[in-house]
Amino acid sequence: MKHFPIISSIQKMVLYETKARYFIVGSNNTETKFRVLKIDRTERRHLHIVEDKGVYDKNEIRDLLAMIEVGNQTKLLPKTTTSNTSGLSIACCAFGIVGFVRFLEGYYIILITKRRRVAVIGRHTVYKVEDTSMLYIPNDTVRQTDPDESRYVKIFQTVDLSSNFYFSYSYDLTHSLQYNCTPPRAVTSRQEEPAKLGASLFVWGEVEEASSTDKTQHTPEQKFTEDKGESSNTVFGVKNIPTQKYVWNSYLLHNYEDQVHSDWVLHIIHGFVGQFMINVFGRHLYLTLIARRSNRFAGTRFLKRGTNCSGDVANDVETEQILHDLSVHSLKNGHFTSYVQFRGSVPAFWSQDMTKMVPKPPITLDLVDPYSNAAGKHFNNLLRRFGSPIIVLNLVKKKEKKRHESILQQELVSTITYLNQFLPSAHALHYIGFDMARLSKSKHVDVVSRLGEIAEYCMQKTGFFHNRQPLYCNELSPYRSAGVNSCLELNEACLKQTGMVRTNCVDCLDRTNTAQFVLGKCALGHQLFAMGVIASPKLLFDTDAVRMLEWLYEEKGNTLALQYGGSQLVRRIQTYRKASPWIKSQSRDIVQTLSRYYSNTFSDADKQNAINLFLGVYRPAEGGVSLWDYSAEWYLHHPEAFDYSDCNRRSYSQWWDVSFLKSLPLPYEEEKAYLALQ
Repeated sequence: MKHFPIISSIQKMVLYETKARYFIVGSNNTETKFRVLKIDRTERRHLHIVEDKGVYDKNEIRDLLAMIEVGNQTKLLPKTTTSNTSGLSIACCAFGIVGFVRFLEGYYIILITKRRRVAVIGRHTVYKVEDTSMLYIPNDTVRQTDPDESRYVKIFQTVDLSSNFYFSYSYDLTHSLQYNCTPPRAVTSRQEEPAKLGASLFVWGEVEEASSTDKTQHTPEQKFTEDKGESSNTVFGVKNIPTQKYVWNSYLLHNYEDQVHSDWVLHIIHGFVGQFMINVFGRHLYLTLIARRSNRFAGTRFLKRGTNCSGDVANDVETEQILHDLSVHSLKNGHFTSYVQFRGSVPAFWSQDMTKMVPKPPITLDLVDPYSNAAGKHFNNLLRRFGSPIIVLNLVKKKEKKRHESILQQELVSTITYLNQFLPSAHALHYIGFDMARLSKSKHVDVVSRLGEIAEYCMQKTGFFHNRQPLYCNELSPYRSAGVNSCLELNEACLKQTGMVRTNCVDCLDRTNTAQFVLGKCALGHQLFAMGVIASPKLLFDTDAVRMLEWLYEEKGNTLALQYGGSQLVRRIQTYRKASPWIKSQSRDIVQTLSRYYSNTFSDADKQNAINLFLGVYRPAEGGVSLWDYSAEWYLHHPEAFDYSDCNRRSYSQWWDVSFLKSLPLPYEEEKAYLALQ
């Protein structure tokens, strides 16, 4: 049985405008197939979308637009001219629809007007949003103005969609490569292999701006979409249901997604995507880093700490490191490996008081959770998505003259101890405490080397994903590739990652990023070894591959720190490696500390309001409390607090779902279709 991803055939759009309607004409990249959406502009409050179910060619769509134009022409007075004025005009050209949003007046449509290729995974291209356009849908004759509308629009646009938002027409960025390569076990239809595709040249860093005459070179997955109709074989496709916690435009799609064909829908992630081509002993490889930021309990540094009642933690980011060979693009026939890790705040109810103007506001445990209900939900979700073991790498301080970080350390240790007494020992949570701040101050301790030992231990426990069976030469080697033996389509052998490493410090920024880089460096060595590129999984820092990896993690760390903390990394990887001059490093750290403090003090509240509005955590309503009038937004992120009984219905001892045990150590999300048939 073989499966191939469904590729969105709508990759270019033109928005046509009449007085009564918007017409969106979407086409594939070569403009040979067209679809049409019609949006009513006479509705003041509601979104009324009608989709034309037909698929048009170029001549048919030209005739349709001409007919619409003729039907909307307005005759001028006979004394001025005898010609007619066009009632159909181009309002905007785009590459996709982000979604629709309404505040107090009518709906707006948000379109992607510029995109840039940032990565390729097999035949799938990943784009970064470079620019967007936000258009008001109702026309002026039906518009009812509200004095607060412009203020909501300004707050909403504070979320810069051109900053670190990514999408793909054919690849599910909300799931890992391992999940995307795992076939749906419940499907029994016979599927034929599509025609083999030739290699294609990819152009990097080129920004594309949408225009009605755009002639962009198509990529391999677009060739497949356009040519599959000419093949005598019938090709069936599958499409994943995305992980909603990583879809940042899910609120903007909720009134639209179910009304139209899936080709019109784009799921956009927020975080970081970076890619380098590396050459190791003549082998050309792509090294890709993807960071997916969660949209649940999302916000800024001091306003979002710990967890909510649902087990969603602050600064929740899943990082995936992919290495694949350039010689074959196909996910099925190519050579692909990936490694996934996780960062997130300590899963407890804690906060820091920003009203006290001190560099390190005191840490306070706001709510006692004696049965670790919220933490149990959090780790239950991790077991469901990643399998076991879950390794908790805690980097906060253990001993202090005045208790500060150690409060969190003690809370996390007691939580894991409590949860482990009920979980089967074979799948128990693993805890590793590493006081990184204290050890980094010692001249006689190499923090990165110590982290390297921890990384190797974790790698042997969790393994990584490899879509092929181990090479025979590796079987003869004294080194062993970690991972669980499994299979893909047609019982093809592979290695799967089971479980993952969950890293945290206080902010999950500086120390966490360095620790994740060391984990990634260890994984890269095993990935290269598994692919037969090197004879040993041990990598030195003074190699081009590791330097490229360090740059990617540095860029990822700076990007995530700006999103959550308001500044770039205060302490970089070079700082903990002690590889940069002390004076230069210290001066940079001081500047970033001041920048972060200023951002947290004066701009975090406005950024939090914008995120709440963008994600639909707060929804404006006539007669309701305005967003800027909230004295605190705690209840917006803790809806369970309104129903205290519902928040505590779970068992005090059985905090994990029994159904997960059938699939562990493999992730339940990947195995659930198969388990349903047992």
